[in-house]
Amino acid sequence: MSAGLYDELSWREMIYDGTEGVREALAAGSVTGYIGFDPTADSLHVGSLLPLMTLARFQRAGHSPIAIAGGGTGMIGDPKPTQERPLLSREEIDRNLAGIRSQLERFLDFDRPGNPARVVNNADWLAAFDLLGFLRDTGKYFTVSYMLQKDAIGRRLESEEGISFTEFSYLLLQARDYLELFDRFHCTLQMGGSDQWGNITAGIDLIRKMRGQKVHGLVVPLITTSSGVKFGKTEAGTVWLDAARTSPFRFHQFWLNTDDRDVVRYLKFFTFLSREEIDALARETAERPQERAAQRALANAVTALVHGDDHVQRAERAAKVLFGERIDDVRVEDVLMVFADAPSTDLDLTDEGIGVSDLLVRVKLTPSKSEAVRLLKSGGVYVNNARVADEKARLAPSDAIGGELFILRKGRKDHHIVRVRK
Repeated sequence: MSAGLYDELSWREMIYDGTEGVREALAAGSVTGYIGFDPTADSLHVGSLLPLMTLARFQRAGHSPIAIAGGGTGMIGDPKPTQERPLLSREEIDRNLAGIRSQLERFLDFDRPGNPARVVNNADWLAAFDLLGFLRDTGKYFTVSYMLQKDAIGRRLESEEGISFTEFSYLLLQARDYLELFDRFHCTLQMGGSDQWGNITAGIDLIRKMRGQKVHGLVVPLITTSSGVKFGKTEAGTVWLDAARTSPFRFHQFWLNTDDRDVVRYLKFFTFLSREEIDALARETAERPQERAAQRALANAVTALVHGDDHVQRAERAAKVLFGERIDDVRVEDVLMVFADAPSTDLDLTDEGIGVSDLLVRVKLTPSKSEAVRLLKSGGVYVNNARVADEKARLAPSDAIGGELFILRKGRKDHHIVRVRK
C-alpha cells in the first residue's frame, strides 16, 4: 500500500478538489473507488485520459478500481453546458460499451492479485428500478433547490434551450450509482473530472442520509492548452483512442506537436515517468527546446500505453516520410498511413520505367512538361524524399518503395502518392 498516492497526484497537478479527509482515507488502507465513463461513442478519446490515468495510478498504489460503463446513465446523458445530448438506443449503447471495455484493459489490471479492477454496468440496477420506487427511494432525499444549486444545471437553466426533466434527473441517477457501489463493493471514493463535482457530492449526501456513512470524492482538473484551447481538440477533430478512428501515427503526432509550455504538465498527467525523469526532460526543454526530447518522450509513452510498443516504432518510421530522412526501411502500409489524405494515382509501369518530368505532368503536379523540367532544374522535386534535379531522370519499378509506391513531392508540402499496379 502506498501512503503517498495523494501526494503523488498533487505533485502531478492532478487534484482539483477533494472532500475533507480524503487524503487520510487514502493513506489509511486499501480503498475501493470508481470513475464513470459515459458510452456516447464506441471509443474513448484523449479527453478521457486524465480520469483513466487517475484510476490506473489508484490501482498501482494498492487500491481497488471500479470503472462504471454507464449503460444506464448513458440512456439519459450528463447535461452538457449548452444543449441536450442526443439520446442513444440500447443497441448503440451496448456496442459502445464493448469498445470502451477493451480500451479500459490497456490501463487497468483485471487479474491483479488482491485488488483486481472491475467494470460494472449501471444498467444492472438503474434499468431494474420502477419509476415510483426510484422516486420514493432516491428522489425523496433531494430538494429541487439543492439540485438547482449544481453548476451544470444552473448553466443550462440560463441557456436559451433550458433543461429537460430527463437531464435534470441525471444527478439522481449518478448519486444512486454511488450508493449501489457502496452497498455492493463497499466503494467509498468517487473520482472524476471537476465538472462532475456536483454529481459526486450528491452521491456523498445520499449515502450519508441513507446509510449514515462518510464517503469521499476527488476530482481532477479539466485541461486547456496554454493557448486557451480545450485539450484534445484539433483542426482534424477529436483525437480518439481507437486506432480505426485516429490512426496510431496521427495519435503519436498529436503528442509530438505539444507546445513547450504544456509538455512537462502532460508528462506528469499522462505518463508513468518518475519525478526525476520528468525533471530531467524539463531541463532539456528549457536548455535545448529545438531537440523536443520531452515531446518525443511524451508521444512514445502515451502511444505505447494506448496502442503498444510496436506502434511507437511504426510511428517513428513513418515520421521519416514526413521529415525528409532516408526511407529505405519504411513499409508500404506506413506510407499509406501517413498520406491517407493525399491525392494518389494508380500507374502501370513497365521495366523501362517513366521519366520523372512525364510523371509530374501525368499526376498534375505540374501543368506542362516545360514547367516540370524547370521545377526539376531548380531542385524543387523530390521522389521518396530524395531530390531529383536531372530533367532526364527515370523511375523504374525497382525504385518504388516495396516495389509498390512512389512519394512525389513538389516544394515543401505538395505530395502525391503513385501506386504501381502489379
